[in-house]
Amino acid sequence: MIELFGSEAKAARGQRGPASKLAQQIEGLAQMPNTKQQFVSQMIETVIAQAAR
Repeated sequence: MIELFGSEAKAARGQRGPASKLAQQIEGLAQMPNTKQQFVSQMIETVIAQAAR
C-alpha cells in the first residue's frame, strides 16, 4: 500500500491548507503493519470491483 499511495500522500502535503481526508487516511495506513495494509487493500479492491458492476 505504501508503494501505491506513498507519493500521493506526500504530494498532498505540498499543497496549501490541510491534507484531504483521503491523504490523511493513507498516511495512517502507511503506519500500519503490512498485514493490515494488505487487508485494507483487499477491501478497497472489493469495493471498486462491486462499483464497476
